[in-house]
Amino acid sequence: SQFVMDRVEDEVAFVLENAALAPREMRERVAEVLDLLDLTALRERLLSTLSGGEKQRVSIAAALALRPKVLVLDEPTSQLDPESAEDVLAAVARLNVERGLTIVLAEHRLERVLSFANRMIYVPGGGLPAMVGTPRDVVGAIDLAPPVSKLGKALGWSPLPITTEEGKAFIREGSFQSAAGTARTGAASVPYLTAESLDVAYASRGNGSTKVISDVSLSLAKGEVTVLVGRNGAGKSTLLKSLVGLVRPQRGQIRLDGRDITAAPVAEICRDVAYLPQDPNALLFADTVMEELQVTLKNHGIVLSDAPVPAAELLAELGLADKADAYPRDLSVGERQRVALAAMMVTQPGAVLLDEPTRGLDYEAKRRLAGLIRQWRNIGLAILLVTHDVELAAAVADRVLMMAGGRIVAQGDPHDVLVSTSGFAPQIAQLFPGSGWLTVAEALQGLGS
Repeated sequence: SQFVMDRVEDEVAFVLENAALAPREMRERVAEVLDLLDLTALRERLLSTLSGGEKQRVSIAAALALRPKVLVLDEPTSQLDPESAEDVLAAVARLNVERGLTIVLAEHRLERVLSFANRMIYVPGGGLPAMVGTPRDVVGAIDLAPPVSKLGKALGWSPLPITTEEGKAFIREGSFQSAAGTARTGAASVPYLTAESLDVAYASRGNGSTKVISDVSLSLAKGEVTVLVGRNGAGKSTLLKSLVGLVRPQRGQIRLDGRDITAAPVAEICRDVAYLPQDPNALLFADTVMEELQVTLKNHGIVLSDAPVPAAELLAELGLADKADAYPRDLSVGERQRVALAAMMVTQPGAVLLDEPTRGLDYEAKRRLAGLIRQWRNIGLAILLVTHDVELAAAVADRVLMMAGGRIVAQGDPHDVLVSTSGFAPQIAQLFPGSGWLTVAEALQGLGS
């Protein structure tokens, strides 16, 4: 929302121009921060063509170009893949050490940031006082914790580990048996939404085009949760948009419950396929949260009393029962995400496409979302979830697809794909390599605890 220019390089330079820096120093600083955040290859790109995670890195680069003494970051890794998140955090941590930069970081994904933090402030809300201390002390005193710390609490490890490296000190060689993970399957595989040999390209500068998706085929089955992972810019969001008609493929076919919808209108497709984009504001139009759900129902010719899913019940499941009369755009990012989710799910469609739905969600909200995803699977919905949150993927996936360079390069059981893919292994898999465990529950069961 803070972008002013069209190109990556110009956006980073804009703040320096306003500070009246000499052109030579501007060029040096722009080159420095682009290199620091691995953006040099994107310097000529139009901002409108970048993925959400790439835009996030550009925003941070523009802030760092001024060489501030304090850098305040509000969920800077929420749309970044694990490797990009590690790179960004390592870069700002290096600035902290080398240049004395003070970093204030608000983040829900504690597993990503605790290893970099010197001090932690926990704000419980409800008028209760904040808790301040070392990450280990604070995590040990509250319910919120990354998987390795949850496991440590359950097994009585002391001092409590807050990183996988610390957790490995408690694992004795031979203390666990390697075992294949339990394969997860939903109901009998019934193809519902399929894509065959999709090619998608975006127009680029001049008369050319840039291919974003190349020869992608996939099948979403009813009663199954498919999770799509990959680096920023791999083509994941574009693939979701093509499945609902927001982006038209240059080649290939898309079928919904047996009928060809490749050229069908978006409104027709979305009667049966719910799509939650990365930006929840794109789906929010009404004056209250409850009216958002009513707008969706009205567009489908359904009155509120006949909603397939009772609206009040759905809001309660999403932790929004007290927000029914609130103005949606006054809510937090995480709350707006859940309102958009409620608005698209109130009609109970046959398939659900979720693009980074945990952005801005705390642990409790994410736990509720995981529960809802399992409920939707159990009633026979076909679910495709795009996420960089490997812990959520480990908790809900029946099947995992990995995208890279616009292609699907791996697919299969999450115990195989997540563990074998560099950077996407959950903390428990890192802690017990070869065990086949992905979650705290699987580890406790395997350890007989």
